[in-house]
Amino acid sequence: MFIIGTILLFWNEGNFIKTKRSIKEAEGVVVRVDDVSTLNPDLNGKLIHASAFADTKDVLTDGLFGISEVAISISRSVEYYQYKENSHSETRDKIGGGQETITTYTYEKGWSSSPVNSASFQDPDYKTSNFVLTTVDSKTERAQNVTFGAYKLPSYIISSISGSTSAEIKLTPDEVQQWEKVINDNRRALGFAYDNTQRVHISSNVVYLGSSSSVPQIGDLRITLTKVLPKDISIISKVNGNSFERFVASNGKEVSSVAMGTVSADAMFSNLHSSNSIITWILRILGIILVIGGLKSMFSILPTLFKVLPFLGNIVGAGVGLVCVIVGFAWSLIIIALGWLWYRPLIGILLLAIAVAGIWFLKKRAKENVVAAS
Repeated sequence: MFIIGTILLFWNEGNFIKTKRSIKEAEGVVVRVDDVSTLNPDLNGKLIHASAFADTKDVLTDGLFGISEVAISISRSVEYYQYKENSHSETRDKIGGGQETITTYTYEKGWSSSPVNSASFQDPDYKTSNFVLTTVDSKTERAQNVTFGAYKLPSYIISSISGSTSAEIKLTPDEVQQWEKVINDNRRALGFAYDNTQRVHISSNVVYLGSSSSVPQIGDLRITLTKVLPKDISIISKVNGNSFERFVASNGKEVSSVAMGTVSADAMFSNLHSSNSIITWILRILGIILVIGGLKSMFSILPTLFKVLPFLGNIVGAGVGLVCVIVGFAWSLIIIALGWLWYRPLIGILLLAIAVAGIWFLKKRAKENVVAAS
């Protein structure tokens, strides 16, 4: 944990700076294009910003549920109502030294993206609790031919077009009966008696396979169909003939962006900078947690030595935990500072000074405690 956290912190700072520089480079060379209704050979190889209607004539289908639509994409999301196992472990100190770990298991019903294998459950009463009426794959189908004015959009832009709406399910009565037969056959195979209960329920873009959608039972399925229709989008991308490709900055970082609607280049670049900052902070926090967790694990032997009397071990444990937090945070600042020192020396020196000040404060407090104890 300590090593991984350290490497992550150093890499993350370099990645942030490289990404920031690549976005800045893209901002400096982008060409704002107002009209893409005709191919412009002068734009070939250039990074452009443009807004236009992403259109397609491709007909996408989902044969299982009678859907046939002119759309950019059609998605099928499948959920299964299952028991889920949750575990909670608690470590307790024993008088005379040593520890014991007690793990309790609880079970709750809920929707899952895939069937849950209950055979691995710890409680024997729940080992055979899960089953499904049938299985259906989740999937997304995308149009292959999507135009952007006179240009053709590549797959990486097509997959970034969002804003889904309901895709109305159109099953014929015969198709509904086929689904009923499949479910009844599966129920008999699972040992259930045959009954006349209707188990296929259709509401707009949702198919519910089960007795009642308002009272879900183990084994039920909920299938949701959505589509993305042609719409206005804005892109920042490099022109490649009659299509586009990602812009590669001089440091090797790729830059491209897709936004729904008509969005200015300035707003799109601002979003890129914001996303870069958010990801960097998430990884910083993760790295610091890993470093502190690693230190606590390495020095966990110290409170254990004093746990002949549990209350004494708890006091030592609290002290070790506090020291690990301070040292881990200071170490993280040093690594972050070294990352900035490598890429941005001035800011790196400032961060390094803050980290050294933290270590000095820790040593000073330790000396004061020693003096007070003596």
